[in-house]
Amino acid sequence: MDGMRRGQLTAGGFSSKRLARVRELLELQVESGRVPGVVAVLARHGEVHIHATGRLAFTGAGSTTPMAGDTICRMGSMSKPIVAACAMTLVEDCTLRLDDPVDDLVPELADMTVLADPDGPLADTVAARRPITLRDLLTGTLGTGMVPAEPGTVPVADALNALELGNPPPDEWIRRLGTLPLVHQPGERWMYDIAADVTGVLIARATGKSFEDALRERVCDPLGMKDTSFSVRGEGLGRLATAYERDNAADGEPVVEDAPDGRWSRPPAFESGGGGLVSTADDYLAFASALLAGGTHHGERVLSRPAVTLMTSDHLTPAQKAVSGFWPGYFDSIGWGFGMSVRTRRTHLGPSSGSYGWPGFYGTAWYNDPAEDMTAIFVMQRAHAGDQRLPMWHDFWTAAYQAIDD
Repeated sequence: MDGMRRGQLTAGGFSSKRLARVRELLELQVESGRVPGVVAVLARHGEVHIHATGRLAFTGAGSTTPMAGDTICRMGSMSKPIVAACAMTLVEDCTLRLDDPVDDLVPELADMTVLADPDGPLADTVAARRPITLRDLLTGTLGTGMVPAEPGTVPVADALNALELGNPPPDEWIRRLGTLPLVHQPGERWMYDIAADVTGVLIARATGKSFEDALRERVCDPLGMKDTSFSVRGEGLGRLATAYERDNAADGEPVVEDAPDGRWSRPPAFESGGGGLVSTADDYLAFASALLAGGTHHGERVLSRPAVTLMTSDHLTPAQKAVSGFWPGYFDSIGWGFGMSVRTRRTHLGPSSGSYGWPGFYGTAWYNDPAEDMTAIFVMQRAHAGDQRLPMWHDFWTAAYQAIDD
């Protein structure tokens, strides 16, 4: 579907003239050969614009199929907010409590040890000062997570990277994690990624269902998110976009990282809350709209308004921010809610203070801006393209916000 599709129109949404700049930027990504196709959603004051340009793939069957709002894409880390929402449904029905230890349901993470030196040997540890809680999982402060390091330089980084070798099922994965020491004390600092995977295991055990079944029952089905899952089967494979490596081959040809008949075409042994979901722009708009409306969408309430407020508030302390992040100053203008970032001050022509959302590995990004009553979603499929420092993202957000018309 090329061009804009306009939904319910109300005054004070976007300038149609200025929206052309968004369209031009998206088309530039396709014309440059960076991606075969891209979808953008901008929604404000009941006015919804979906722009889809290009095709599902550079070559093969997908090269003749237009990108659309129902194109299925790997969402990467945009899985994390959906997982956090599912966990909050369990808090609301009193199955889980935010500050209770997870030990009863995840005994593999009880009585943990902590590295004496985060860069040191795995055997040199001290006792954890307290148990890990659900709040730690949702805020990324459980004490372990992604440790960026060159292979062979930091023992715990190598051990954490080996957790998924052989694609283990959930019980084996969490057993492996429990044999490793934490990198830091629980609550000491924010660490990325692993917390969402642990949350998925916790949800499955708390509900007595598979993680996917719990997610579908509590979030996806109530919101009509029919294409959001951990794999794609049947007719959906014809709508699954091809994912490409970060860089092209030496001859300039795009390198396929995952094709429609690849790893997302069959149910995984481990349903990863950190980055395992596929979804569509249409589905994700339903989820984003529910949060922006205080937990309800098309008359279906998934979460209470107070729960959404809690999820989308910054929970990191200044002390945690000072020692956390991917680079120095990472948390200068953002914080972390439950499974997503929260903007604490506006620094560019882009999301306002109080906006929340998160990008994904394959070039997906979503933010809700309550101050502007606005949702923005971008979807493409190029590895590492979700890095918000890339110039294209500065341009995308600038174009989205300069189109506001009131």
